Amino acid sequence: MIELGLSVAEDFPGMSLDIDTVKNIAMLARIRVADDELDHLAGELSHILGWVEQLNEVDTKGVEPMSSIVEISLPRRSDEVVQGGESERVLANAPDAKDGFFTVPKVME
Repeated sequence: MIELGLSVAEDFPGMSLDIDTVKNIAMLARIRVADDELDHLAGELSHILGWVEQLNEVDTKGVEPMSSIVEISLPRRSDEVVQGGESERVLANAPDAKDGFFTVPKVME
């Protein structure tokens, strides 16, 4: 049995999953859940959804979106060609080349 350390779904009224929905979630996640564990899992998942619903109540006006907890900027480089004109060298690795291009087998009629 999977224990998530959460209490039952009654803590969050209105956020309950039925057994069929839990079976469908398990099937989509490719998780085998025994029938006797479905009720418990429904409660656990309902509890998680309740916590997510609580997050929707947080006022985030004026809060900038973040991708990291530390302000950081990624190094950037100019968008310019630094190597080029080496088509012969690149095409030397091709199993079949024609007129300066890779040739591939036809896949559609």
